[in-house]
Amino acid sequence: MERFDTIIVGAGVSGLAAARLLRGAGRRTVVLEARDRIGGRVHTDRTDGWVTDLGASWIHGIADSPVAAAATAFGMPMREFTVGGYQPDSRPIAYCGPDGARLSAEDTRRHIADIHRVDADLVDIIARSGPRASYRDVTERALAAQGWDAERTQRVREYFEHRSEEQYGTRSEDLAAHGLDDDAIDGDEVVFPEGYDVLAQRLADALDIRLEEVVRQVNWNGDGVTVATDAGEWHARSAVVTVPIGVLAAGELTISPPLPEPVAGALSRLRMNAFEKVFLRFPVRFWDTNVYALRAQGPGAQWWHSWYDLTDLHGEPTLLTFAAGPAGFGIRDLSDSEVCAAAAEPLRRLYPDGYVDPTHARVTRWWEDRFARGSYAYMRVGSTTADHDDLATPVGGVLHLAGEATWTEDPATVTAALCSGHRAAERVLGRAVPIESLWA
Repeated sequence: MERFDTIIVGAGVSGLAAARLLRGAGRRTVVLEARDRIGGRVHTDRTDGWVTDLGASWIHGIADSPVAAAATAFGMPMREFTVGGYQPDSRPIAYCGPDGARLSAEDTRRHIADIHRVDADLVDIIARSGPRASYRDVTERALAAQGWDAERTQRVREYFEHRSEEQYGTRSEDLAAHGLDDDAIDGDEVVFPEGYDVLAQRLADALDIRLEEVVRQVNWNGDGVTVATDAGEWHARSAVVTVPIGVLAAGELTISPPLPEPVAGALSRLRMNAFEKVFLRFPVRFWDTNVYALRAQGPGAQWWHSWYDLTDLHGEPTLLTFAAGPAGFGIRDLSDSEVCAAAAEPLRRLYPDGYVDPTHARVTRWWEDRFARGSYAYMRVGSTTADHDDLATPVGGVLHLAGEATWTEDPATVTAALCSGHRAAERVLGRAVPIESLWA
């Protein structure tokens, strides 16, 4: 049995951050990673010469962002692409009406103004909502207060439905009313032309990382923690478990004794989402130029309604769309070719004179990944924003949970993962450590 000061379960960004800080403080630390690679849900594919981020893509607002600071220090090139937060405007977006025709500039301005008006009203409505209220409940109240006709109301309703799906991978009726409280962008959003995984690689420098070590059980008591893998047992004075909540909920990794309150309750209320990426590469760029995204309205745009133009990032005509919420569940029995054909087909209606079929396509399958069980966590109806931080409550003074689901201020992001790893390291050490130590 190998003995360490701290065992880190999972070599995603949160685990690597915790391990890097603990190692810097002189603690003997090991990272056990089930996969044959590091990074977790930060995963860049470089097949056929393309750089494609299959997991995390954006920093959603670089103002005061520790991830942006780390990326800058690590020499990671960043490209501004402020449209990842499902904003209605901010950057140029081509809107197409239910008939497929491009909305006029005036109709676009009116639609965006309607969204902002409802968004403003939602602040107070959400603040007054009950614990069982869903995001659909509060948006319906805000819409009803406007006094608009049915068509105008439906167009704005669709926007909020799609925002729930694209931001948290679930239907608005399943998302807690407070589930989008963190939906704010401070500063530009950026993406990484050379891949997000460089962040994980740099955080992993000089760490003791054991790949393909599948953790089956974590036993904790007052003396420390014992971690059992397929290869044997590891013992340490403390452990930081950073696996996604979908893995914890699936029961393939057991914690004994069972997690106490408030950790167990928080875990029971949060859920992993259904959210997959679909990359479509075309021989020519037939859609509007000088726009960040294309958005379709109406009954024909329930699953596939938004496409993001990655042409400048990828160096060839490329659109990204998401199978999110209902679409994320709906594609599970479809082949990749069927998913790509379905995601591209609406473009034929929007651009009948120029449309051509994609030449290459890629579909992610995070739900099928046994070490993820989904893309990221969301607050289902009945949960509260406190559940994120409660999930990270130290257990017995020796066990800590970390990861994007355990950070209240900006959950479901790499920022949340990084910050939660920093917090876990501070709790293990029992003292404050500057987060800048990660990249200094």
